[in-house]
Amino acid sequence: MFFQEPELQYEVTVEEPDPHFAKLLQQAIGGAEGEIRVAMQYMFQAWALPREYSEFRNLLMETAAEELGHIEMLATAVTENLRGAPDELRDEAKQTSAVNAAMTGQNPRHFLSAGLSAMPVDSNGVPFNGGYVVASGNLAADLYANVMAESTGRLLATRLYEMTDDPGMEDMLSYLIARDTMHQNQWIEAIEALDDPIPIPASFPQKEENQDVNYAFMSTRRDPQEDPNLPWTEGSSPDSKGEFSYLAEQPGDGEVAAPEPDPRTYNDPK
Repeated sequence: MFFQEPELQYEVTVEEPDPHFAKLLQQAIGGAEGEIRVAMQYMFQAWALPREYSEFRNLLMETAAEELGHIEMLATAVTENLRGAPDELRDEAKQTSAVNAAMTGQNPRHFLSAGLSAMPVDSNGVPFNGGYVVASGNLAADLYANVMAESTGRLLATRLYEMTDDPGMEDMLSYLIARDTMHQNQWIEAIEALDDPIPIPASFPQKEENQDVNYAFMSTRRDPQEDPNLPWTEGSSPDSKGEFSYLAEQPGDGEVAAPEPDPRTYNDPK
């Protein structure tokens, strides 16, 4: 169940409207690093959790709802950048060809398809792809994915911050960057609250693994190298269940050869 309030989560002001920057902001809405992605990701992760994980489900849903508020903020910013732009910039978006508009940094579909409004697309105008969403059904795996999602989201927001001089946009992005800081930390804390989260899935019996390679760093160099004595080639593994080692070569065995083709496939050149 959801509720909504007729106010933004955080104030959005645009002092110098810029349709070019509106196109860049679209990446933070519908791109692979965007807010639609994390909102949907956290919801689907939460919906997969059984009752004994209710605290984690609530954490995911609370954050997902917050991310919906971020989409609303960004959509407002895109629309204000488009509709408040000087006449000459708006005329450029209306009059130039689609190719020229794209080359000058504007998205012609902002005018053609949305009447100078935000859209659920990325900065290239590509619609949001549900394939960006990671919801494996395994809480530990999903939490690690969430750290990555917030990391790339924060990277995007900091890059957008460097691409505007508008005080209002800087203020909004500063807020979003700060929330990404919190979300990275909360997901890491949630991972640490789990019992034995790695290796994932932790429930698989490790005795069934190949014990010769399950903690071995395997070199793929053509010429065998000596152990570089790095943290991932020696010492205890982070899961405390093994000792890292170094293999200079891959196991290797047998010749690569495909079985004879089925005559019905007509693979034989004869």
